[in-house]
Amino acid sequence: MNHNQIFSRLWQDYIDQNPATKKVYDLFIREGETVYNDHTAFRTFNDPAINISVLSRVFLANGYEEKGEYRFEEKKLFAKHFEHKTDVHAPRVFISELLTGEFSDYLRNVVRDWVSKIPTNLLQSDELIYAGNVSGVPSFEVYRKLREVSEYAGWLYANGFRANHFTVSVNGLKKYDSIQKVNTFLKSNGFLLNDAGGEIQGTPEELLEQSSIRAGIVKMQFEEGTFEVPGCYYEFARRYPDSDGKIYSGFIAKSANKIFQSTDFY
Repeated sequence: MNHNQIFSRLWQDYIDQNPATKKVYDLFIREGETVYNDHTAFRTFNDPAINISVLSRVFLANGYEEKGEYRFEEKKLFAKHFEHKTDVHAPRVFISELLTGEFSDYLRNVVRDWVSKIPTNLLQSDELIYAGNVSGVPSFEVYRKLREVSEYAGWLYANGFRANHFTVSVNGLKKYDSIQKVNTFLKSNGFLLNDAGGEIQGTPEELLEQSSIRAGIVKMQFEEGTFEVPGCYYEFARRYPDSDGKIYSGFIAKSANKIFQSTDFY
């Protein structure tokens, strides 16, 4: 399986579980736009069985290399981003992990138990990135408790392993060639923007502007019954050239810090 097949499979799961994301994609296509994926992101815990090193294996084996690393003090996260060595059109990959050692015994114990239930053969295969929640039916009470200390932990506990978001490259759009135009277009079509810290993260001077819609609410089965929780979201990124004329390819921690909040319960 090459990297194009990997993203195709991730995309199918993403739109199947999150119909709102497909609606956004279809809106741009109807407007005559070509939608390029700037990056796809994944979430995990820093447990050695499922950490960034494990989730990145399938990408490293398919032409990707590590490019940058990021620390999010407030949310207690560490992340790395990866780029394809030869295919300049291949999406970047952004993988973050929750630093469980910086949380309470309760969270650490929940995570340890959750990880222990993942089938061993899955941990050793390339299938983990598509697997969803493979630790059994989650408890809504546990989900609620996790959310109180980390929205990220709650989201991951319930949703499991999948593309957390895809990202429309605004650089690839013709009519909607600015983040401002994209945001206006989305709002006019009834989408809620993540406005944590403002609707636009970053500036042209920082060489990257980002925005995102709030995650669609999905029905999920818990031990206590069916509940509605945030699923995945769609992001939008506009990149600018540096002083050498090269388009900036990395990420900005303080911007990403706010983008993470697209999956906060609302």
